[in-house]
Amino acid sequence: MEAYKTMLKQGILHPQLLRVLGETGHMDHLMISDSGMPQPLGKERVDLAILPQLPRLLDVLSAVTDVLTVEKVFVAEEVKTVSPRYHSKLLKALKPTGAEIVYIPHARLKELSNGPTLRASVRTGECTSYSTVILQAGVPYGGDDLT
Repeated sequence: MEAYKTMLKQGILHPQLLRVLGETGHMDHLMISDSGMPQPLGKERVDLAILPQLPRLLDVLSAVTDVLTVEKVFVAEEVKTVSPRYHSKLLKALKPTGAEIVYIPHARLKELSNGPTLRASVRTGECTSYSTVILQAGVPYGGDDLT
């Protein structure tokens, strides 16, 4: 990858992540994973992990949901009992999106991460058990032409 300079003033600066978000369409899935989640073969991976817990998944999720319309979020149901403090933080982070939260077994989340609707995966340095989420893109508009 050649050197990249940005003149962006705020928001996501990572060029690959910006491109992936711009290419994501309605109903596409985007996985934001912890550092240990198996990454799907044959799908684009944006690897942000630098060190354990860097960057944190919730920070990446916040940056992504600031620019991407999300209508549904798939979460491992195990997070409720294994990582309850993280689960509370996750719910708080997702509340502004208004997205439907769908709890599924972690094994099903792994299957979904290899499905045909997965656009890409974003790997973080997160080390919290069952923290991976899969976002389903929505549309930022609706209704009739107002002009």
